[in-house]
Amino acid sequence: MDKALRIPKAILEQNAGKECSVKESASFLGVGHTGPYTVEVSSGIKYGFLDRPSDGRISVTDRAKRILRPQTPQDALAGKREAVLVAPIIAEVYGHYRGENLPDTQFFHNALVDKFKIPADKAREFDDIFRSSLFDAELLAEHDGKYRVADVSHTAGEQTEKSTTLKKLERTVKVDSTDSCFVMMPFASPIGGYYETVYKPAIEKAGLKPVRADNEIFGTGKIIDQVWSGINTAKVLVAELTSRNPNVFYELGLAHALQKPVVLISSNENDVPFDLQHIRVIYYNTNDPFWGNKLIDKVAENILSAIENPEEAIFKSQPET
Repeated sequence: MDKALRIPKAILEQNAGKECSVKESASFLGVGHTGPYTVEVSSGIKYGFLDRPSDGRISVTDRAKRILRPQTPQDALAGKREAVLVAPIIAEVYGHYRGENLPDTQFFHNALVDKFKIPADKAREFDDIFRSSLFDAELLAEHDGKYRVADVSHTAGEQTEKSTTLKKLERTVKVDSTDSCFVMMPFASPIGGYYETVYKPAIEKAGLKPVRADNEIFGTGKIIDQVWSGINTAKVLVAELTSRNPNVFYELGLAHALQKPVVLISSNENDVPFDLQHIRVIYYNTNDPFWGNKLIDKVAENILSAIENPEEAIFKSQPET
Protein backbone atom coordinates (compact mmCIF):
# COMPACT_ATOMS: atom_id res chain seq x y z
CA MET A 1 0.00 0.00 0.00
CA ASP A 2 2.82 2.41 0.87
CA LYS A 3 4.46 1.82 -2.52
CA ALA A 4 1.13 2.35 -4.29
CA LEU A 5 0.96 5.80 -2.67
CA ARG A 6 4.31 6.83 -4.13
CA ILE A 7 2.89 8.07 -7.44
CA PRO A 8 -0.03 10.12 -6.02
CA LYS A 9 2.40 11.64 -3.50
CA ALA A 10 4.74 12.72 -6.32
CA ILE A 11 1.83 14.21 -8.29
CA LEU A 12 0.67 16.18 -5.24
CA GLU A 13 4.13 17.45 -4.43
CA GLN A 14 5.46 18.16 -7.94
CA ASN A 15 2.37 18.84 -10.02
CA ALA A 16 0.08 20.49 -7.46
CA GLY A 17 -2.14 17.42 -7.59
CA LYS A 18 -3.21 18.09 -11.17
CA GLU A 19 -4.01 15.40 -13.73
CA CYS A 20 -0.99 14.35 -15.82
CA SER A 21 0.23 11.69 -18.20
CA VAL A 22 1.74 8.44 -16.93
CA LYS A 23 5.04 9.49 -18.54
CA GLU A 24 4.97 12.82 -16.71
CA SER A 25 4.26 11.13 -13.39
CA ALA A 26 7.26 8.85 -13.88
CA SER A 27 9.46 11.86 -14.52
CA PHE A 28 8.46 13.29 -11.12
CA LEU A 29 10.05 10.19 -9.58
CA GLY A 30 13.00 10.06 -11.93
CA VAL A 31 12.14 6.60 -13.32
CA GLY A 32 11.07 5.12 -16.63
CA HIS A 33 7.37 4.99 -17.41
CA THR A 34 7.28 1.41 -18.78
CA GLY A 35 7.72 -2.07 -17.31
CA PRO A 36 7.51 -2.17 -13.49
CA TYR A 37 6.17 1.40 -13.38
CA THR A 38 3.01 0.39 -15.21
CA VAL A 39 2.44 -2.25 -12.50
CA GLU A 40 2.82 0.46 -9.86
CA VAL A 41 0.25 2.61 -11.67
CA SER A 42 -2.10 -0.38 -11.84
CA SER A 43 -1.67 -0.98 -8.08
CA GLY A 44 -2.51 2.66 -7.36
CA ILE A 45 -5.70 2.30 -9.38
CA LYS A 46 -6.69 -0.96 -7.66
CA TYR A 47 -6.29 0.58 -4.20
CA GLY A 48 -8.32 3.56 -5.37
CA PHE A 49 -5.43 6.03 -5.04
CA LEU A 50 -5.36 6.90 -8.75
CA ASP A 51 -8.02 7.42 -11.42
CA ARG A 52 -7.55 7.05 -15.17
CA PRO A 53 -9.65 9.92 -16.65
CA SER A 54 -8.48 9.08 -20.17
CA ASP A 55 -6.07 6.78 -21.93
CA GLY A 56 -2.51 7.38 -20.79
CA ARG A 57 -3.45 9.91 -18.12
CA ILE A 58 -3.88 9.61 -14.35
CA SER A 59 -5.18 11.75 -11.50
CA VAL A 60 -5.02 11.61 -7.71
CA THR A 61 -8.21 10.49 -5.91
CA ASP A 62 -9.76 11.99 -2.81
CA ARG A 63 -8.87 8.77 -0.96
CA ALA A 64 -5.16 9.27 -1.66
CA LYS A 65 -5.42 12.94 -0.65
CA ARG A 66 -7.03 12.01 2.68
CA ILE A 67 -4.16 9.64 3.40
CA LEU A 68 -1.31 11.88 2.22
CA ARG A 69 -2.77 15.19 3.38
CA PRO A 70 -5.18 14.32 6.22
CA GLN A 71 -7.41 17.03 7.63
CA THR A 72 -8.34 15.07 10.76
CA PRO A 73 -6.53 12.37 12.77
CA GLN A 74 -8.93 9.74 11.34
CA ASP A 75 -8.54 10.59 7.65
CA ALA A 76 -5.40 8.57 6.86
CA LEU A 77 -6.57 5.42 8.66
CA ALA A 78 -10.04 5.60 7.13
CA GLY A 79 -8.55 6.00 3.66
CA LYS A 80 -6.25 3.02 4.08
CA ARG A 81 -9.10 0.85 5.32
CA GLU A 82 -11.22 1.86 2.32
CA ALA A 83 -8.30 0.86 0.09
CA VAL A 84 -8.20 -2.64 1.61
CA LEU A 85 -11.96 -3.02 1.18
CA VAL A 86 -11.85 -2.24 -2.55
CA ALA A 87 -8.56 -3.80 -3.66
CA PRO A 88 -9.27 -6.88 -5.84
CA ILE A 89 -8.55 -10.24 -4.16
CA ILE A 90 -7.19 -8.48 -1.05
CA ALA A 91 -10.74 -7.37 -0.25
CA GLU A 92 -12.06 -10.88 -0.92
CA VAL A 93 -9.50 -12.54 1.35
CA TYR A 94 -10.11 -9.89 4.02
CA GLY A 95 -13.87 -10.48 3.85
CA HIS A 96 -13.38 -14.22 4.23
CA TYR A 97 -11.22 -14.00 7.36
CA ARG A 98 -12.45 -10.81 9.06
CA GLY A 99 -13.21 -11.43 12.72
CA GLU A 100 -11.01 -14.56 12.69
CA ASN A 101 -7.40 -15.59 13.15
CA LEU A 102 -5.48 -16.21 9.94
CA PRO A 103 -4.63 -19.90 9.57
CA ASP A 104 -1.04 -21.05 10.02
CA THR A 105 1.10 -20.13 7.01
CA GLN A 106 0.90 -23.40 5.08
CA PHE A 107 -2.88 -23.70 5.53
CA PHE A 108 -3.31 -20.03 4.59
CA HIS A 109 -1.28 -20.49 1.42
CA ASN A 110 -3.30 -23.60 0.55
CA ALA A 111 -6.49 -21.55 0.91
CA LEU A 112 -5.05 -18.76 -1.24
CA VAL A 113 -4.35 -21.24 -4.03
CA ASP A 114 -7.48 -23.42 -3.75
CA LYS A 115 -10.14 -20.89 -2.74
CA PHE A 116 -8.87 -17.60 -4.13
CA LYS A 117 -7.03 -18.96 -7.19
CA ILE A 118 -3.70 -17.30 -6.42
CA PRO A 119 -0.96 -19.06 -8.44
CA ALA A 120 1.02 -21.34 -6.13
CA ASP A 121 4.31 -19.60 -6.96
CA LYS A 122 2.75 -16.24 -5.99
CA ALA A 123 1.10 -17.28 -2.70
CA ARG A 124 3.98 -16.14 -0.48
CA GLU A 125 4.27 -12.81 -2.30
CA PHE A 126 0.51 -12.23 -2.01
CA ASP A 127 0.66 -13.15 1.69
CA ASP A 128 3.36 -10.52 2.27
CA ILE A 129 1.39 -7.83 0.42
CA PHE A 130 -1.88 -8.81 2.15
CA ARG A 131 -0.42 -8.70 5.67
CA SER A 132 1.49 -5.47 4.96
CA SER A 133 -1.67 -3.77 3.65
CA LEU A 134 -3.73 -4.90 6.64
CA PHE A 135 -1.05 -3.84 9.12
CA ASP A 136 -0.89 -0.40 7.45
CA ALA A 137 -4.67 -0.10 7.82
CA GLU A 138 -4.59 -1.41 11.42
CA LEU A 139 -6.73 -4.35 10.37
CA LEU A 140 -4.31 -7.05 11.56
CA ALA A 141 -2.94 -7.55 15.06
CA GLU A 142 -0.88 -10.27 16.71
CA HIS A 143 -2.44 -12.21 19.61
CA ASP A 144 -0.31 -14.88 21.28
CA GLY A 145 1.50 -15.76 18.08
CA LYS A 146 -1.64 -15.68 15.93
CA TYR A 147 -2.81 -12.90 13.63
CA ARG A 148 -6.36 -11.63 14.18
CA VAL A 149 -8.15 -9.85 11.31
CA ALA A 150 -10.24 -6.92 12.56
CA ASP A 151 -13.82 -6.55 11.33
CA VAL A 152 -14.72 -3.05 10.11
CA SER A 153 -17.45 -4.26 7.78
CA HIS A 154 -20.19 -2.06 9.28
CA THR A 155 -20.79 1.59 10.01
CA ALA A 156 -23.95 3.24 11.22
CA GLY A 157 -25.32 3.60 7.70
CA GLU A 158 -24.85 0.09 6.34
CA GLN A 159 -26.06 -2.36 8.96
CA THR A 160 -28.69 -4.04 6.79
CA GLU A 161 -26.60 -4.57 3.66
CA LYS A 162 -25.45 -8.04 2.69
CA SER A 163 -21.70 -8.39 2.43
CA THR A 164 -20.02 -9.17 -0.87
CA THR A 165 -18.81 -12.46 0.61
CA LEU A 166 -22.34 -13.50 1.58
CA LYS A 167 -23.76 -12.60 -1.83
CA LYS A 168 -21.09 -14.67 -3.54
CA LEU A 169 -21.71 -17.67 -1.27
CA GLU A 170 -25.46 -17.46 -1.90
CA ARG A 171 -24.78 -17.89 -5.61
CA THR A 172 -22.53 -20.94 -5.17
CA VAL A 173 -23.98 -22.84 -2.17
CA LYS A 174 -27.25 -24.76 -2.52
CA VAL A 175 -29.54 -24.72 0.50
CA ASP A 176 -32.97 -26.38 0.67
CA SER A 177 -35.86 -24.96 2.66
CA THR A 178 -35.80 -28.06 4.88
CA ASP A 179 -32.09 -27.74 5.80
CA SER A 180 -31.52 -26.93 9.45
CA CYS A 181 -28.74 -25.45 11.56
CA PHE A 182 -28.51 -26.65 15.17
CA VAL A 183 -27.31 -24.06 17.69
CA MET A 184 -25.22 -25.13 20.69
CA MET A 185 -25.06 -22.36 23.27
CA PRO A 186 -25.63 -21.56 26.96
CA PHE A 187 -29.19 -20.71 28.00
CA ALA A 188 -28.33 -18.24 30.79
CA SER A 189 -28.21 -14.50 30.12
CA PRO A 190 -26.62 -12.60 28.58
CA ILE A 191 -25.28 -15.20 26.12
CA GLY A 192 -28.57 -17.10 26.01
CA GLY A 193 -30.28 -14.00 24.63
CA TYR A 194 -28.01 -13.99 21.60
CA TYR A 195 -30.08 -16.78 20.07
CA GLU A 196 -32.98 -14.47 19.23
CA THR A 197 -30.91 -11.36 18.50
CA VAL A 198 -27.94 -12.84 16.62
CA TYR A 199 -27.90 -16.57 15.83
CA LYS A 200 -31.47 -17.09 14.69
CA PRO A 201 -31.35 -14.06 12.33
CA ALA A 202 -27.93 -15.18 11.03
CA ILE A 203 -29.12 -18.71 10.26
CA GLU A 204 -32.25 -17.42 8.55
CA LYS A 205 -30.10 -14.98 6.56
CA ALA A 206 -28.12 -18.00 5.32
CA GLY A 207 -31.40 -19.64 4.27
CA LEU A 208 -31.54 -22.43 6.88
CA LYS A 209 -33.98 -23.27 9.66
CA PRO A 210 -32.59 -22.52 13.16
CA VAL A 211 -32.97 -25.23 15.82
CA ARG A 212 -31.99 -25.13 19.51
CA ALA A 213 -32.53 -27.60 22.35
CA ASP A 214 -35.12 -26.74 24.99
CA ASN A 215 -33.91 -24.96 28.10
CA GLU A 216 -34.73 -27.85 30.43
CA ILE A 217 -33.51 -30.67 28.25
CA PHE A 218 -30.37 -31.34 30.24
CA GLY A 219 -32.37 -31.79 33.44
CA THR A 220 -33.73 -35.20 32.39
CA GLY A 221 -30.64 -37.14 33.50
CA LYS A 222 -30.63 -39.40 30.43
CA ILE A 223 -29.53 -39.42 26.79
CA ILE A 224 -31.38 -36.61 25.12
CA ASP A 225 -33.20 -37.75 22.01
CA GLN A 226 -34.06 -34.21 20.99
CA VAL A 227 -30.41 -33.10 21.05
CA TRP A 228 -29.24 -36.18 19.16
CA SER A 229 -31.96 -35.81 16.55
CA GLY A 230 -31.31 -32.09 16.13
CA ILE A 231 -27.58 -32.58 15.66
CA ASN A 232 -27.92 -35.66 13.48
CA THR A 233 -30.37 -34.06 11.05
CA ALA A 234 -28.66 -30.65 10.91
CA LYS A 235 -26.79 -29.73 7.74
CA VAL A 236 -24.44 -27.53 9.76
CA LEU A 237 -24.13 -26.44 13.40
CA VAL A 238 -23.19 -23.32 15.34
CA ALA A 239 -21.34 -23.51 18.69
CA GLU A 240 -21.07 -20.53 21.05
CA LEU A 241 -17.97 -21.39 23.11
CA THR A 242 -17.89 -18.31 25.35
CA SER A 243 -17.82 -19.36 29.05
CA ARG A 244 -16.89 -23.01 28.22
CA ASN A 245 -20.40 -24.22 29.05
CA PRO A 246 -20.40 -28.02 29.72
CA ASN A 247 -23.69 -28.60 27.90
CA VAL A 248 -22.26 -26.91 24.79
CA PHE A 249 -19.19 -29.15 24.90
CA TYR A 250 -21.39 -32.22 25.35
CA GLU A 251 -23.35 -31.30 22.21
CA LEU A 252 -20.15 -30.38 20.41
CA GLY A 253 -18.74 -33.84 21.19
CA LEU A 254 -21.80 -35.44 19.60
CA ALA A 255 -21.44 -33.21 16.54
CA HIS A 256 -17.80 -34.12 16.14
CA ALA A 257 -18.55 -37.82 16.55
CA LEU A 258 -20.99 -37.48 13.66
CA GLN A 259 -18.40 -35.52 11.60
CA LYS A 260 -20.77 -32.57 11.27
CA PRO A 261 -19.42 -29.19 10.13
CA VAL A 262 -19.53 -26.71 13.01
CA VAL A 263 -19.15 -22.91 12.98
CA LEU A 264 -17.24 -22.02 16.15
CA ILE A 265 -17.80 -18.64 17.84
CA SER A 266 -16.29 -17.05 20.93
CA SER A 267 -15.84 -13.64 22.50
CA ASN A 268 -12.33 -14.57 23.61
CA GLU A 269 -9.58 -16.96 22.59
CA ASN A 270 -9.14 -18.50 26.05
CA ASP A 271 -12.54 -20.20 25.81
CA VAL A 272 -11.53 -22.09 22.66
CA PRO A 273 -9.92 -25.44 23.57
CA PHE A 274 -6.49 -26.06 22.11
CA ASP A 275 -7.61 -29.02 20.02
CA LEU A 276 -10.26 -26.88 18.28
CA GLN A 277 -8.02 -23.98 17.35
CA HIS A 278 -7.11 -25.45 13.95
CA ILE A 279 -10.78 -24.98 12.94
CA ARG A 280 -11.96 -21.51 11.89
CA VAL A 281 -13.27 -19.54 14.86
CA ILE A 282 -15.27 -16.30 14.70
CA TYR A 283 -14.32 -13.83 17.44
CA TYR A 284 -16.54 -10.92 18.48
CA ASN A 285 -16.18 -7.98 20.83
CA THR A 286 -19.30 -6.76 22.63
CA ASN A 287 -17.61 -3.39 23.22
CA ASP A 288 -17.97 -2.73 19.49
CA PRO A 289 -21.29 -0.89 18.99
CA PHE A 290 -21.91 -2.85 15.78
CA TRP A 291 -20.82 -6.25 17.09
CA GLY A 292 -24.27 -7.84 16.75
CA ASN A 293 -24.75 -6.88 13.10
CA LYS A 294 -21.19 -7.85 12.24
CA LEU A 295 -21.67 -11.23 13.92
CA ILE A 296 -24.96 -11.88 12.11
CA ASP A 297 -23.27 -11.35 8.74
CA LYS A 298 -20.16 -13.31 9.67
CA VAL A 299 -22.11 -16.29 11.05
CA ALA A 300 -24.32 -16.37 7.93
CA GLU A 301 -21.22 -16.34 5.74
CA ASN A 302 -19.45 -19.07 7.71
CA ILE A 303 -22.53 -21.30 7.72
CA LEU A 304 -22.59 -21.26 3.91
CA SER A 305 -18.79 -21.56 3.77
CA ALA A 306 -18.93 -24.62 6.06
CA ILE A 307 -21.46 -26.23 3.71
CA GLU A 308 -19.31 -25.41 0.69
CA ASN A 309 -16.01 -26.44 2.33
CA PRO A 310 -16.86 -28.79 5.23
CA GLU A 311 -13.20 -29.71 5.73
CA GLU A 312 -12.69 -26.24 7.26
CA ALA A 313 -15.33 -26.89 9.93
CA ILE A 314 -15.05 -30.59 10.84
CA PHE A 315 -13.00 -31.74 13.79
CA LYS A 316 -10.33 -34.28 12.95
CA SER A 317 -7.91 -35.90 15.37
CA GLN A 318 -4.40 -34.59 14.94
CA PRO A 319 -1.84 -37.27 14.03
CA GLU A 320 0.58 -38.27 16.74
CA THR A 321 4.22 -37.24 16.26
